[in-house]
Amino acid sequence: MSAYVIFIRDNTTDPTALQQYADMAPAARAGHDITRVAFYGALDVLEGPTAEGAAILRFPDMAAARAWYDSPAYQAAREHRLKGAQYRMLLVEGSDVVPV
Repeated sequence: MSAYVIFIRDNTTDPTALQQYADMAPAARAGHDITRVAFYGALDVLEGPTAEGAAILRFPDMAAARAWYDSPAYQAAREHRLKGAQYRMLLVEGSDVVPV
């Protein structure tokens, strides 16, 4: 069953560190089956706290998402994300049910 990693960027604190993350993160996708579903496009917060941006990545399953997240390449990039902005990050199991 597919799984989704959802990034919600609440507030940028260090643009330089965030740019380092943006430079490093693409390399962390190598060897992982990842589909960019949404990636920091137009955003309209309908409920809850405001956010600067959001991204959604789709993986084949929860284990694949964890393998990417736990990979040395992503963990190295992650350090810069944590220095560069306040984020919420969720891993959500998808629903692969096809409507009838």
